[in-house]
Parts: sequence; structure tokens; C-alpha cells
Amino acid sequence: MPPGTDDPRKLFILTTAGNYFRLDTPASLSTCRPLDNFLDDSNESLLTVTRNADELHFSNKLENMDVDSRVLLFFKPHPCVVSEENLHRSVLVSSMLESPISTLYQALRQVYGPVLLQDDKWSQSFDSKLQSLLTDLEVGLGSVLRHSHPKDSGERSIMTPLDEFGFWADVSRSGQHSRERDRAAHFSELFTTIEKVNLDSFSLVEVLDLIESTRETVDDVWKQNEHALYPEIRMIRLMDVIDGALGRFVQRKLSTLRLWDDPYFTVREGLKGGVAACEQWVAACEHLTGQVWKRYSPHPWSGEKHCPQGLQSLAQRLEEVVQVRSVCEKLQRLLSGGKLQVSPTRVYQPFTGLNPIHYNPYTEPLWRAAVSQFDRLIAPAEQEAAGKLKTFIIDAQDSPQQLLQVFQKHRELIKRPTISKELQPERETLLTRLLDYNKGLRVDFENRCHGAPGEKTGPLAGRNLPEVINNIVWVRQLLLKVEDSLKMADALLSDLSGFRPLLRFCDELQEQMRSYEQEQFEDWSRDLLSGLSDPKSGASNRVMELDHMDGKLKIQYSDRLVSLLREVRQLSALGFTIPAKIQQAANTADKFYRQAIILKQVAHFYNTIDQQMIPSQRPMMLGCALAFEQVIKNPRSQSRDEGGKLQITWENPKELEQYISKLQSAAERLSTENRKLRKWHTDFTDKVVSLMGVDLLRQQQRWKDALQDLRTGFATLESQGFRAGDMRAWRQHWNHQLYKALEHQYQVGLEALNKNLPEINIDLIFKQGRLQFRPAFEEVRAKYYREMKRFICIPNQFKGVSETGEEPIFTCMIERNASGFLTIFSKAEHLFSRLTHMLDKFKDWVVLGQVDVDVLVEKHLHSVQDWERNFRALKAKGKEAERLPRYLPVCVLIEIMLDINIS
Repeated sequence: MPPGTDDPRKLFILTTAGNYFRLDTPASLSTCRPLDNFLDDSNESLLTVTRNADELHFSNKLENMDVDSRVLLFFKPHPCVVSEENLHRSVLVSSMLESPISTLYQALRQVYGPVLLQDDKWSQSFDSKLQSLLTDLEVGLGSVLRHSHPKDSGERSIMTPLDEFGFWADVSRSGQHSRERDRAAHFSELFTTIEKVNLDSFSLVEVLDLIESTRETVDDVWKQNEHALYPEIRMIRLMDVIDGALGRFVQRKLSTLRLWDDPYFTVREGLKGGVAACEQWVAACEHLTGQVWKRYSPHPWSGEKHCPQGLQSLAQRLEEVVQVRSVCEKLQRLLSGGKLQVSPTRVYQPFTGLNPIHYNPYTEPLWRAAVSQFDRLIAPAEQEAAGKLKTFIIDAQDSPQQLLQVFQKHRELIKRPTISKELQPERETLLTRLLDYNKGLRVDFENRCHGAPGEKTGPLAGRNLPEVINNIVWVRQLLLKVEDSLKMADALLSDLSGFRPLLRFCDELQEQMRSYEQEQFEDWSRDLLSGLSDPKSGASNRVMELDHMDGKLKIQYSDRLVSLLREVRQLSALGFTIPAKIQQAANTADKFYRQAIILKQVAHFYNTIDQQMIPSQRPMMLGCALAFEQVIKNPRSQSRDEGGKLQITWENPKELEQYISKLQSAAERLSTENRKLRKWHTDFTDKVVSLMGVDLLRQQQRWKDALQDLRTGFATLESQGFRAGDMRAWRQHWNHQLYKALEHQYQVGLEALNKNLPEINIDLIFKQGRLQFRPAFEEVRAKYYREMKRFICIPNQFKGVSETGEEPIFTCMIERNASGFLTIFSKAEHLFSRLTHMLDKFKDWVVLGQVDVDVLVEKHLHSVQDWERNFRALKAKGKEAERLPRYLPVCVLIEIMLDINIS
């Protein structure tokens, strides 16, 4: 408290100002005129406090500020004299940093904007127009702020990745020079891929892809050379703000975890996801600034390797939380059922009130103290665990593999200082075993490093691997085994006296293996460079030739080029730097390979197109086929060897691409025409096959419709440019197919012609004292034979799809099937014979019509009984007559109508 100050109003202001600027306020300031004016004059509404060296300066106006200044503001919301009673209602306090623009922008962005635009309570009563104006004001202030520091290009105002993106967008619109605007627009376009991403919409797993996209984007930004280069100091700033944004994202995503209460698996997976996100961005920054950009000669990174410290520290903290949970979990499992139980509630008590996810230098001492207390609480459990682990290790002493598995399984516990001390003899044993294990690896390596893959004295052989790749992969596997043993030794045995000899031995073994690996690569490079200088190596630029001896199009592409491509890709993936000449040869071979595959497809099509064509359609395809062959025979760049074969070379890539394009275009036209004609052929096939089941006598209209469809198809193709002469073979083919269908139905019709001819109705009448047919028997017979003749002569009238003037092939069908005529005539005669026998069947019914009834009555009817008996007989006969069928079938298609007139 300033001495000599008894006015509570002044005491409040002087104490607040002193605390803010971390200065003691002398009593002399209590008589400062600007302070008195602010407190006692209702018209004075502002009091500013600034620091000058170790003194405070009061003023009633806001004077010019520089970018490094700080100002504390006291102001009244309404005119009044400040009293002790209204002090806290009439005086507002605010600080101002850098400039009024910066303070207003940050206040809108961090405080008033979210409250007024997002909070339900205030946003509902806040007019939408005012909301829009507030948003525009925030955007405008941000733009002004980013351009308010010309010395550092607005870097001080870059607090988030969006600020950086917005800066370049602003410059692209309002830059002073066109070159400046173009440069900014280019950077803005490069940032587009990550600019509109909503980070909070990603999960911890999904954000890994976003981090990779961000790495690629900043790499593109650094390597661009179309405009002035991106400054190194600005890139560091960008990496740091991305570091901050990503760290805050990880903290938000993990804030829902109850670190000490949720299941171990849930907490472990969540924290591991956060660690992976942090480590991926840290690794990306270190790789770019430490390796990639260091070697990028157009714009090399000149400073030290940049490592985002915030994410690295956060990842370390998250790993420590995982370790605490893991130790507790493993102790619980190991000691379950024993005398001493691990109570999570008890051992996690030191972390109560701490949120380990919120890492910063101020929370670090509290975290360290809590971890130390945790270590003390679990010390008894670790003592008991050490005894159990000792038993496990003794049981596995006889098997080195099992011993290693025990140490690997309980690695987290054995690393604990208490347990590590208790297991020192066992760790000494493990150290000896690891040394023996690595000695065995060296013996195996030295015995196999000089042989061929797959042999007893050679490296183990992988499947489908070139020799150099196989050898390098084999030695890499041995190196991994050495590295794994070193990792275990470093984690569990680094305090033992024998650790240094093991480390030296492993380093020597690794160096020996790496030398072998490098020798393999150098031998491969040397052999390949020597081979590339040999014109017979297979790296010829001739990949296709048309052999006029057999008419085949052949593709020439060396198998060595294929293996070269494979080896270069695999060695690059293994981290080797391929010599420029070999890389160039691989790039050329890769180009050859892609184009050769296309040409192989074209050549296969050319060599087999005759098999794909329907033979009868080949004349129709002749024009397209000749055009395709003409393209093959006449490339723009060509030469002939001594044998007269046409050679296609790769001397001009652009010309070659044009040639391949022409080849593909010609092949596609030929293929399209072939597919179209095959489709017509298939449709015709379906129609003709269906005619095999269409009755020739009863369904003649369907035959006519099908024939019309075929003729229409031919006419359509002719209208599309196919010449009638070229279609002659195809027409003839379909005439033969129609002949087969027609003959089949013709033969079927002949076999059952007497059943399938049109129906003829015949009345059986009693006229002129005798039974007769109506129409007359001879007339019926003549009509029946006319119908037979009409069916038999169908082939004479059938034209198929022949053109006018062509001699049809169907007329010979009658002669070829003449043997069947005897059958149908025999059946016809049999049918008419049955018809005549119908007269005999009904003669008994017309007897009375053929005698004199009066004479018959006088002769036979003498008594009443005679009359009654005959009347009864006549009545009974009449009833029988009524039961006679009116239509009597002679066969299926001829019905005889019975009309009996008894007079």
C-alpha cells in the first residue's frame, strides 16, 4: 500500500496500477492532478497509466503508443464523481497492448465476439444486422493489424494459422504493387488446401492425415520459386503457430478423458493418439528443416533444425501419464491374488486437482512433486513385484528366448528404479545373454555374407526379390535385431558395468553390417553404370517393329529395363540415393514402360483383331482395318533396318506421344466398329433363334415381322456408310441361318400338316332321300389339297434378306424334303376315308326317309297295341337323336356338322 494514502479511491487505482506494472507506487502520486481530475471531475472520463523506466505516468488522454508500450486504462461508463460507494460501479479497468487497434481486435475476437455471436442468451437479442457489422469490424481490424507492422510483415499479429492465411489473402487484394499481389495470391492459393479446414471436426486419428497435408503444403510454400522466396523467420513463426493450434486441439480432444478414473485401455489409446499427433508434426518440422530444406539448393534452410518445443513437451507429458497408468495397471495384474493389492484410488491421490494435459512451465513443478509422491506410494508394491519377477526370470533361465520374452513383457516395470535395483543379478544375466545373442548374429552374418541368396552359405532368400534387394533386406533385418537388443539394453541395463562393452560390440557389428549394405549398393551401381554404357545392355530406344514376313506387330522391351525399374524403386524406398545417371535411365525406362504397355495393348489388338471379327463381317470392317494398318505402317518418325523391317523409335517423346495417340484412336475406331457390328450380329442371332420355335403355318405374321427387322437392320447399316457389296457375305450368312430355321419349321409342319391346316366346316345333310356333304366331298377335297400346296410352296416365296436380283437359296428346300410329301398325302387320303365312313354311321337314322311310310303303316300296324308300341319306340328313338352331338370331329382341324332332317 502506498504510504500516506488514506483515500480509498486513490488507493484502489494506485494499487491496481502498481500491481499491473510491478512497481511500488510512491505516496507522491496520490496528489497527481490527472488522478484528481478523474476522481473529482464528472466531466473527466479517462485516466491512463503508463510506465517510464521505474516511474508511473498518469494522464487524462491516450497519447501516442508504440508497438512495445503498455497502457492501463481507467474510464467511467457515465459522467459522475467517483466516491467510495460507487467506485466499483463507476470505474472500468482495461489494459492496452501495442495499439488501440490490436487491443480492440483481440477484445472483439476473444471476448465480445464469442459472447455476442455465440452465446444463446445474448445472440437472440442481438440484431442480425449488428451481428454482421460486428463480424465485419473484426475482419477489418484483423486486416489492418496484419498490415500495421511493415518491418516484420505483420508477424507480430500472426497468432494462429488463420492469421497467416488471412495476411496473404489481404495482400493479394490490397498490395501496393502487382508483383506483390501476385506473390501473395500464389501463397494464398498454396494454403488453400488447409485454409478452410475445421480442425475441431477431426478426431485424433483423422488429424494425422491433416498433419501430413499441412507438411506437404508448407513444403510447397518453401520450395516455390515463381516469386520471391518465403522468409525463413516467417516459416519458423508459421510452424510455431501451427504447433500452438495443434497443441490446443490435442488438449481439447483429451479434456473429456478422466485420466485416473476411465478404463486403462481407453485412457492409453486416447493419450497415444495425442502423442502421435504431436510427434508427427514435430518430426515433420525436424525433417523439413534438418534434412529436406537443408539440401534444397534453390532455397536452402540456413538456420538450425527447428523443433516445436510446445508439442514436444506436451507429448512428453502425455507419455508420462501413460507410464503412470501402465505401471499401476501392470502392478495390479502382477499382484492380483497376492497379499499386497494396488489401490488406484490411493496411488492416484497425489494427482487430485492436477490436469496433466495442461502442460506449461508453471504446472511442471506440481507435476513432478505429484509423480514423486506416486513413486513413494507404489514402492511397497514394486518390492513385491520384484520378487515375483525374479521367480519368472529364474524359471526362464534355461531358455534364452523365454528369458528375453519375460524381460520384454515386463519391461515397463523392470525400468522402475526400485525393481531394477532388486533385479540387478538377473539383469546381469540378461546382459550376458544379449552379448551372446549378438555374437551369434555376427557369426551368422559372416558365414552368409559372401554366398548367393538361398544357398546354405548365402543370405536368406525372400520371395521375388532381386539379388541386391534381397541382400540388403536380409542385412536390414539383422540390423533391426541388433537395434532391438540395444533398445532393451539401453532401457533396462544402462547402469550395469557390462553395458559399455555390449554397446561397443553392437556398434562395431552394426558398422560391419552397414558396410556390407553399402558395398552391395555400390556394386550394383557400378555394374549398372557399366551396363548402361554398353549399347547391347537392353536400354535400346527401339521398342516396336512391324514384321512384314508374318504381318505381326512386335514390341521390343528389355527385361533388364523392367528389373532396373523395380530395383531403383525398391532401393529408393530403402533410403538409398540413386546415382543421377541410373536415375535418369530409370526415368527413361519408366517412360518406355508406360508407353510400351500401351503399345503392347495396341499390338495385341492388331495381332488378334482378325480373331475378334466375325468372318462374314470382315469385308465390312476392311476400311477401318486398312486405316489402322496405315497408321502403324506410316509413323512420322521411322527408319528401316537392313531386313526391311519398320522400326519405331523413341527419339522424339512428343512425336511418339502423338503417334501412340493416333494408334489408340485408330484402334478405338476399329474396336468400336467391331463392337457395333457384333452387337447387330447378336441381335440378329436372337431373332433367328426365336424363329426356330415359331409355327410356320399358324404364326406367319411373326415370321414376316422378324424378317422385316432383319432387313431394317441391313438398311440402317447401309445408311451409316456400309456398302451393300461389303455386306453381301453377311447377308448370305443370315440367309443360311434363316434357311436352317425355315427348314426346321417346314419339316415340323409337314409332319403334322393334316392337323395344322385351316379348319374346314362340313355339314352332313339328308337331301333327295340320301345322306350328303355340304359343301360337296370333291369340293372339300380340292380345298384341302390347295392348302397343302400353299404350305409346301412356302420356300418358293421365301426371300430371306436377299437383295433384289439375287437368286434365293430357299427353293431347293422343297426338293430336299420331297420324301415327306408321301406321308402327308397318305395322311390326307386316310382323313378323307374316315370322312366317307361317317355316312355309314348315320344310315340307320335316315331309313324312314327312304321308304313309303303309308305303305309301311298299313302293312304292320293293325291294332291299337301296334300303334302304341311304335309310338313308344319312335319317342325313345327321338330322345336318342337329341343326345347325338351336333359337331362330330373327324380330326382336330375338320369338324363335321350333322344336320338330320326326318320327314
